[in-house]
Amino acid sequence: MAAARALVRGVRLGTYNIGRSHSLIFNSVQRRGISACIDPSIGLSDEQKEFQKVAFDFAANEMAPHMAEWDQKEIFPVDTMKKAAQLGFGGIYVNPDVGGSGLSRLDTSIIFEALSTGCVSTTAYISIHNMCGWMIDTFGNKEQREKYCPDLCSMQKFASYCLTEPGSGSDAASLLTSAKLQGDHYILNGTKAFISGGGDTDVYVVMCRTGGKGPKGISCLVVEKETPGLSFGKKEKKVGWNSQPTRAVIFEDCAVPVTNRLGAEGEGFSIAMKGLNGGRINIASCSLGAAHASVLLARDHMCVRKQFGETLSNSQFLQFKLAEMATKLVASRLLVRQAALALQDGRPDAVALCSMAKLFVTDECFSICNQALQIHGGYGYLKDYAVQQYVRDIRVHQILEGTNEVMRMIIARSLLTES
Repeated sequence: MAAARALVRGVRLGTYNIGRSHSLIFNSVQRRGISACIDPSIGLSDEQKEFQKVAFDFAANEMAPHMAEWDQKEIFPVDTMKKAAQLGFGGIYVNPDVGGSGLSRLDTSIIFEALSTGCVSTTAYISIHNMCGWMIDTFGNKEQREKYCPDLCSMQKFASYCLTEPGSGSDAASLLTSAKLQGDHYILNGTKAFISGGGDTDVYVVMCRTGGKGPKGISCLVVEKETPGLSFGKKEKKVGWNSQPTRAVIFEDCAVPVTNRLGAEGEGFSIAMKGLNGGRINIASCSLGAAHASVLLARDHMCVRKQFGETLSNSQFLQFKLAEMATKLVASRLLVRQAALALQDGRPDAVALCSMAKLFVTDECFSICNQALQIHGGYGYLKDYAVQQYVRDIRVHQILEGTNEVMRMIIARSLLTES
């Protein structure tokens, strides 16, 4: 595939390894390799292995060395993300005719898993940006696709997804942000909450109410940053995800051209949910990367840390813990990849599988990272050690893109509807 090959142009295909602290997250391959039983390249095509290596290499060289600083200083690493876009990571599953890489959902998952080993928070934002680009590419008309997608794919411009409101989180269909039609413009009023990139990004994909109550009254508008009436709340102070800003997005008599509407009136909720199906796979993939890194960190720590006259690796109890972590990791990876294939193929089980993947993988990967921290003991609680950042960064994955409680509702509804 030409698009996939474009991802690896001019990039050294290196191996990678994970050390014990931020400065050594990706150390020389001479230390220890990746155990075959958790090797993320198993089962992939040669082409997929190529861009997986590119993503791991980028994570090692461009992200991991800065991961702690981005977190502590709350830096939004625009220049690094633009470098990622040069490899095709700005529009991974956007069509090539508007600048995307045209890769599959499985390919996308492979890339996000690899990138998140270098920085979960930054990769998670890139995944949201990709979701916004895909929504415009898929539901926009020719003019909209040509206007927005090229700059989003090159990351000359950045995007934010605006669904959640202060009063409507899990009950997204009850959103109140209104869009009243006046001539050839919609007049937006309302507030969106917890918006990744809010205030620093250029394009806002906004779900708003153009009709009556419920999901069928919701439409989707693309709002540009400099639009009069658009403003932003304070930058939120978060437990994790600190390399991406989070703010409220506020609309006060904000006039948006009708030509900025994606799809027809009343289709916004459907567009939002279709975006989130892929978003759930993406965020689960980011959790996989953190868990993979944490398993290796725990393993390496066990091999050097001594207590009671011997290394922790000689403790059968901790051996069993490590084995459980590795098993959960591989099971999670298999479920994510199965869900990605289902979504790509448009299978009837795709929505349920995406929900299963998001539920199971974000829960289990947080458990893996948390156990890795426990294995580190007091050292794991120090910010000199990367494992604590993986724990902080992926905790929110159990909340966003639909809480894991909502994922259970979707899965149960699928089962009971089909019975």
